[in-house]
Amino acid sequence: MGGSAHARPADVARTQVAPVLVPRAAHGRLCGVTATPDFPRGPERPAGWLSPEQIAEARSRLPIVYVDAVPVRVDDCGDVVAVGLLLRVTSSGVMSRALVSGRVMYHERVRDALVRHIEKDLGPVALPQIPSTPQPFTVAEYLPTPGVTPYHDPRQHAVSLAYVVPVAGDCRPQQDAIDLAWMTPEEACSEEVQIEMHGGQGTLLRQAMAFVGRMP
Repeated sequence: MGGSAHARPADVARTQVAPVLVPRAAHGRLCGVTATPDFPRGPERPAGWLSPEQIAEARSRLPIVYVDAVPVRVDDCGDVVAVGLLLRVTSSGVMSRALVSGRVMYHERVRDALVRHIEKDLGPVALPQIPSTPQPFTVAEYLPTPGVTPYHDPRQHAVSLAYVVPVAGDCRPQQDAIDLAWMTPEEACSEEVQIEMHGGQGTLLRQAMAFVGRMP
């Protein structure tokens, strides 16, 4: 993996199967790819889950696939009228605005990963409207070395498919998020909000608004 011809170990493949339950802040997460934790709470882990040491080893050897979702409200004509941004507190105590994001599990379709992470972050009745043929508006390459791309993740090399996803239901912040703010596209792209977004997610948000024709 990570460029070698060796077969993937069964443990690495199977660790991507089940939902995860631990807030990312508990693992030192400081900036932006994902709210997907690495292993469930409690003294016991289901068979196939990797330990923190094993997932760290996997991340040091190969890229990991993610999805980023920009949740939006649309009007009757399908125009974006509001953008939803989560508010989280990092492990260093810094308030940060964030998109919905997380890992794609082994044997999971991208569309299913989008629904899972939106429901995980916005609640089970968010009602995401995933198109029949979902197409990312960009591919964000998060690297542990800052400055190579606009996106930075100190833990790993992550390749993230980024989508704009309308949500029609009742959205409420879940897990480690403390707030969900709905803003106009102009407000979301303002400098005041951009400086609250880490790891390049502010850039990703602006790309999303340009993609839907709402970049101010």
